[in-house]
Amino acid sequence: MIYYVSGPVTILEPGLAVIDCGGVGYGCRVTAYTSSQLKLNQNARLYITESIREDAHDLYGFISREEQRCYELLTSVNGVGPKAAMAILSSGGPQNFTLAVMTGNDKMLTAAQGVGKKIAQRIILELKDKIGGASAELDFSAGPAAAPVQTGNAAALAHAALQELGYSAAEINAALKGVDPKTTTEEMVRYALRQMVMKG
Repeated sequence: MIYYVSGPVTILEPGLAVIDCGGVGYGCRVTAYTSSQLKLNQNARLYITESIREDAHDLYGFISREEQRCYELLTSVNGVGPKAAMAILSSGGPQNFTLAVMTGNDKMLTAAQGVGKKIAQRIILELKDKIGGASAELDFSAGPAAAPVQTGNAAALAHAALQELGYSAAEINAALKGVDPKTTTEEMVRYALRQMVMKG
C-alpha cells in the first residue's frame, strides 16, 4: 500500500500531478483543490488512495488527509465513483463538501460536473450521520461532560464539521470563541477556519 508520495512536482496538468520520488515519477489524479496548492518543481506530499482494477491501477493524490477522508466517504456511497467524488471535491474542497452534507445543501454538490440532484441527495442522506455523528458526544476538553445536544444546534453541527476536517476539540473551541451564537452552521465553520488560518 502506498500511504503518500513526497518529492518535487515534475508535471502539473488539470487533474494530474506527477511527483518524482527518487527518480520514479508517480502520476496522481488530483482535484482542482489540491492542484491549486501545488507548484511545478517544488516539493509536495500527496496522500494516496489506490484504485486497482483489472485494466487500471490509478493513484488518487490529496494535499491533506482531510480531503482524502472526504474522497473515501464519497466513494463509499452507492453510485458515486472516483470521477464524481473528484468533481465534488474540485468544486469546493473538503470544507465546502462537509458543509454541504452537514447543512443538507444539495445545490453545493450539484455544482460539480456530472452530479445530479438524486446523487447529491443520496450523498447527504448516507453521509450526514457519518460526518455529524460526533455532534452528540462533544468533547469540550475541560469541565464536566456536555449534555447531549439537539442535531439542529448550529454550534454542535459546526463543531462536528470541524472535527471531521481533522481539528481537535481544543482547537475548535478556541477558534469558535467569540462567534455569534445566532449565526448559521456554515457561518460558524467559516469563522472558525478564518481564525485558525490567522493563527497560522
